[in-house]
Amino acid sequence: MNQILVEAEEFDHYGGWTLDAQFDVQMGSPYLLAHGLGSPVDDATTAIEVKQAGAYRVWVRAKDWVPSHHPGRFAVSINGETLPIEFGANGQDWAWEAAGRIDLPAGPVTITLTDLTGFDGRCDAVYLTTGDDEPPNGAGPDARAWRRRLRGLPDEPVDGGTFDVVVAGGGVTGAAAALAAARLGLTVALIQNRPVLGGNASNEIGITPRGETGPLVKALADRTADGDLVALDLLRAEPAVSVYLEHQVFDLAKTGTRITSVDARDARSGRETRFRGTMFIDCTGTAILGLLAGARCLSGQESRSEFGEPLAPAERTESHHGNTVFFRTREAARPVAFPDVPWAVEVAKDYANLGGQLEKPGVDNGPGPVAGPARTPDPGIRRRMLSPLSHFWEYGQHLDPYADAEHIRDHLLRAIYGTFSNVKTLEPETYANLELDWVAHVPAQGEFCRYLGDYVLTENDIREHRRFPDIVAWNSGAFCLHYPGHEKYDFRLRDWKWDTRDDAPFEVPFRCLYSADLDNLLMAGKHISVTHVAGSVTKFMGNGAQHAVAAAAGAKVCLTHGTSPRGVYANHLDELREAVAELGGSTAHVV
Repeated sequence: MNQILVEAEEFDHYGGWTLDAQFDVQMGSPYLLAHGLGSPVDDATTAIEVKQAGAYRVWVRAKDWVPSHHPGRFAVSINGETLPIEFGANGQDWAWEAAGRIDLPAGPVTITLTDLTGFDGRCDAVYLTTGDDEPPNGAGPDARAWRRRLRGLPDEPVDGGTFDVVVAGGGVTGAAAALAAARLGLTVALIQNRPVLGGNASNEIGITPRGETGPLVKALADRTADGDLVALDLLRAEPAVSVYLEHQVFDLAKTGTRITSVDARDARSGRETRFRGTMFIDCTGTAILGLLAGARCLSGQESRSEFGEPLAPAERTESHHGNTVFFRTREAARPVAFPDVPWAVEVAKDYANLGGQLEKPGVDNGPGPVAGPARTPDPGIRRRMLSPLSHFWEYGQHLDPYADAEHIRDHLLRAIYGTFSNVKTLEPETYANLELDWVAHVPAQGEFCRYLGDYVLTENDIREHRRFPDIVAWNSGAFCLHYPGHEKYDFRLRDWKWDTRDDAPFEVPFRCLYSADLDNLLMAGKHISVTHVAGSVTKFMGNGAQHAVAAAAGAKVCLTHGTSPRGVYANHLDELREAVAELGGSTAHVV
């Protein structure tokens, strides 16, 4: 039996298709996405070598992302012969679809993906076999092993080296941690699951870092002419830093209460690599290392009685801040048609306000076209909810941010496409030339689990400016709380609180920056040890970078003394503060 697995991410030419690896852990593989905003994208093509001629059974793994309407349809051609099925139209989530048999000669064979709609068709892989076997579906160990075997990959991760510090997550926070650790003389592996650094600040999304910044953050967050951050150039100039882009952490090993290594999978090749380290810093925002290691985490919103927080809900809830998809429209030089999208209007309903746009990377909350009754807002709506704020487009607050991530993104895409259609339909003359300029396929991530550290920072600590013996960072900003449950539009916030307090910076103790359960894991960013309310301000990227500087300094002191972060708190606070100061951080903020 001859078997040939052609992974979409290994195609020679993507054409207009986009590599989407962000849901690999959930659905089993990166895939190619036809994100054409309503216009079919150029073909993706590849050539393979068939060693033995024969009649091959063809399977294609695809997803019908709106099963009742099939907006993401595409065709597959082999050696110029189009298979007799439109894929992405079978009413199923990710699944292999049989496409009959085709006679193939020995030698080079071409495979082509042709987008038929421009609306986010997605192809994972093409499988050719002379047997009657059905390929395994899903993301489980059997399916992973099958893919490795057919791609000629080893069963175990290859050795990626040993480092003083392994940093997981390459957003602004992770980049700051890696740069800070390197400047303290440590060897660093920075593992990032996207093709760029910056996370929510990258040119894939475009938010400007807010909160407490400082020279290190400002240097990392400078942008090039195309809107990308300069963080990667800065880190590649550091000889002690090794950056691994498009690597998704999926497993780890530990001995007792110490992590010894993490495993990451390359999005394009599928090769798995093991990175060994002495200290680990989780900057993913998803607490992935803690979840894999079995560390205790916090989730949802604590009740008012748990910590006595005035802004907390009366009863505990498992809801959390959702995700947002950023977008931008523009006026073309001539009229531009837009296809009928009833499957998107199902979500948007009659919503017709495109405010809250990303004008360019680093400039969000921009105004947008408004049509029909939306031009006259309901007088009962609170004034602050009429502002064109980007994060008012939010969904997923009551869903699992890990398992349901693709669905959350897709629901927001439908909301944007449907709203855009409503605007053009309601005022066809006014908006004849209006077109979608850009819609992110990567959502700005909201809230995930938070680590349990040796201290949990609360709203009251921040409001009352509690002094801590182990202060290692200052944070600033307002409590930024999102309230879902809009009575009509599930992709819009019902309400939003921006509580500036006294607008003065507040202290963050070191005990919030390490896991209570693991002896060599520090963290920085939105998943540090805080309540939901406190996390609504510590989450800002500038603030997270301050945690990162302190975490890097903590890793340095741990390595110097062969101790744990808890040991640093007990015995080496002065040395920790000196290391923070050496990096340009401050433990003595002047108000």
